[in-house]
This record gives sequence, C-alpha cells and structure tokens, in this order.
Amino acid sequence: MSDLMQATRRSVLDGYHGGSAVARLTPAAPASRISLRAPAASLDALSGALGVTIPVKPKTSAAANGRHVLWIGPDEWLVIDENGADLVAEAAKSGVLHSAADVSHRNTAIIVSGRKVEEAINGSCSQDLSLAVFPVGACSRTLLGKAEVVLYRTAEDTFRVEVWRSFATFAFGLLDEAAKDAAL
Repeated sequence: MSDLMQATRRSVLDGYHGGSAVARLTPAAPASRISLRAPAASLDALSGALGVTIPVKPKTSAAANGRHVLWIGPDEWLVIDENGADLVAEAAKSGVLHSAADVSHRNTAIIVSGRKVEEAINGSCSQDLSLAVFPVGACSRTLLGKAEVVLYRTAEDTFRVEVWRSFATFAFGLLDEAAKDAAL
C-alpha cells in the first residue's frame, strides 16, 4: 500500500520579514475570507448567521471573536475569520438572498505596525491615514503602488493590508522600502 501524501498550502510570504524600527512588516496568520454581496434586506439575518453586525457606513468595520467584517462598497463586504471557519456555510445558514465567494486562497495579508505605520503605507498609497481621518476600525479598498489592496486599521499603530497573493511580494517590497525610509 502506498503512503498518501497531502500537500500543505504555504503562504506566499512564508519566511518574509521586513520593515524597520519604526514600522515592522509581518505576514499575517492564515485566515478564511469571503467576499460577501447582499441587499439591505438580508443584512440582519446574515449578521445573525455570521455572529457580527454587518456595517453599513462607508469605511467602517465590525469585529467579534476573531471575525472581521469590512465595508467595501454599498452592497459588498470582506469577511475575515482568524479561526479558519467555513464562512460560506455560515452565511448560507442565514436563509436569505446573498452571494458569498470564498477568497481565502486568493488573498493574503501583511501586518504593518509601529509608530510610523502611516508613513510606511503612504510611501506608495496617497490616502490620508491619520488617526483623525482613518481611525481604528476604518477600512477601505485602495491602491498600493499598482496593486489593489484593502487597508484595515486594527489599532492606533497597526494596519492589516489585504492583498491578492499574486501581488503579495510586490506589496511587501513597497512597504519594506517605505518602512526603511520612514526610519531615516
């Protein structure tokens, strides 16, 4: 009888580290994600099924028990679960009209933290990331260089940068250079 082998998915950023003393870069731990689309009439039931209230204001998020729901557009959210839950199945339990596409293997994330975190991200993103304009919990889909990303401020000095795997090393490189520049 032959031994069964199972492939283990590695993050495209495994082994990466970077930044500087003022802005550190760390690949985020694996997470499950869905791109959620739904009409307003479905949000209460979906919130109940997912265990977190779905935000309806632009640039806002909601979080509970390692699950984050980020407002991306008028009827679109990125749902991230740090515990690896089957989000498609959980959303299906709502019994209401929605679309939930698993994007867990499409995306990866980079955690950028430190006292000059805004400068590190602003090295290739022109969005105003000051605390007054982009407070803790704020999120937005934007560009980092030429790569589309979702920025999510998780603490005063920490951002989660969600990026497609195919652009992850590019985004990491941009952030690494800007973090080193911020230390000068």
